[in-house]
Order: sequence, then structure tokens, then C-alpha cells
Amino acid sequence: MNERQGLVTFKGNPLTLVGNEVKVGDSAPDFMAFANDLSPVSLYSYKGKPIIISSVPSLDTPICDMSTRRFNEEAVKQGDNVAILTVSMDLPFAQARWCGAAGVKNVVTLSDYKDASFGTQYGLLIKELRLLARAVFVIDKNGKIQYLELVPEIAQEPNYDSALEALKRIK
Repeated sequence: MNERQGLVTFKGNPLTLVGNEVKVGDSAPDFMAFANDLSPVSLYSYKGKPIIISSVPSLDTPICDMSTRRFNEEAVKQGDNVAILTVSMDLPFAQARWCGAAGVKNVVTLSDYKDASFGTQYGLLIKELRLLARAVFVIDKNGKIQYLELVPEIAQEPNYDSALEALKRIK
């Protein structure tokens, strides 16, 4: 498995990312993750729609909480024509609990807990923590990655405006 070092830090400490590196212009790799009811979900479940994928370490942390709530607000504005997904290593039960407590109903939360399929396919699995790095992808209707932000410091928020501008360009 590919390993890349020095691309992300946590509170200044460098981490190792495991998996395949993806770039803008690549076909978005398929992955298998789990919905809150434990049903398997793949990227192809959303084929034909623009997709935002927000990768977060854990919904139970302040920055992940804020970013998922922000994308939930944006999902309301986008309607059913856009899929907005948040993927983490949190167990599906924890994701469901968090969504209920936070009132998040428009973002789809997916768990990569079982085999880190998303994390390794997108090169975001943090070797030292077995969590996902913070990143945002915008994928067009044809499955091409049109925008990618790998947030260099995990304790920082992504650039929402840039991701939403990329989404606007492909809608």
C-alpha cells in the first residue's frame, strides 16, 4: 500500500497517509462504506449527480462537527440534485447518534470503519491514528474529480467557499 508522509499534520506533528493518491481530473474511485443502518453504500449509488465528499477524522470533534453542520446547511440549498456525503471512521451507530443530536438530516454520513475502503482508495487513511484525514472532493456527474482540498493541518477547517464554487461550476 502506498504511503505518503508530510502532507498533513495534527497539531504540528507530521502524519503518514496510506492509500492511492487521487488528483483533480481523475475518475473518482469507487468505495464501499456503511450507512447509519449498516447497509453498504458505494460511490456509484450517487452516479449521475454532482457530489461533495467531506472526509473527517470524527464527528465527535469540534472541527468535524462544524464542517458537517456547514455542509448540511449547504445541502438544504442544493436540494436533491446534489449529493453531499461526510465520511469518517466513526461507527454507523455513533454517526446516527451524532446526526440526531445535531439535527443533521441533509448530509449523508457514511462509515469507513470496516475496511477503510474510502480511506485507502482516496489516500486519506492516517496510518498512526486509523482515522481519515480532513479533505473535500467535488465530483461531477460523470464521476470525475473536479476539486480536491487536502487540509494540511487536521485541526483546521476546509475552504468551504472554494468547494462550493467548484460545485457551482459543474452544476
